[in-house]
Amino acid sequence: MDTSQEELAELIKRQLTLLGEDPLRDGLAQTPFRVAKSLKFLTQGYNIDPKSVLNGALFDVASDEMVIVRDIDFYSMCEHHLLPFFGRVHIAYLPAKKVVGLSKLPRLVEVFARRLQVQERLTHDIATTIQDLIKPQGVGVIVEAQHLCMMMRGVEKQNSNTITSAMLGCFREDARTRSEFLNLIHYKR
Repeated sequence: MDTSQEELAELIKRQLTLLGEDPLRDGLAQTPFRVAKSLKFLTQGYNIDPKSVLNGALFDVASDEMVIVRDIDFYSMCEHHLLPFFGRVHIAYLPAKKVVGLSKLPRLVEVFARRLQVQERLTHDIATTIQDLIKPQGVGVIVEAQHLCMMMRGVEKQNSNTITSAMLGCFREDARTRSEFLNLIHYKR
């Protein structure tokens, strides 16, 4: 365990004490270490440069048809309450001169989801990174998520979904392109 993880475990042990628990009791004795390890895993996106995820898989392709990867599952942590939120991401782009390996788009989602987040920034960061690195004619990103901070505390609404979108380039400027994207992500097989 590295030094920062040990320090984090000590802080978690202190939190348990402040909550009125005995961090040394049988069920909690290893909890500070497990939580520290878990938090390091859940925030590993800080250590990954999004450019490194996409740059190795950019290919010259003469295509002007929309590329969509939909239903990308993700888990993230709300930066306001440190509670999970989770859902699906749908990404589309209209190539200009390059396409990216399809598996790189879910990997990019993972980079940003594995940081303390708000859904709005997650959506924006995915879209702008694709726009900056691939330079397509446009990008559309839609994120649908459920937030445990809304389900377990606060308003306690179990069935609420939050939907955010980022539309760049032709997805923002051309209603037909945007409509095609929206229709295709809701298409049922």
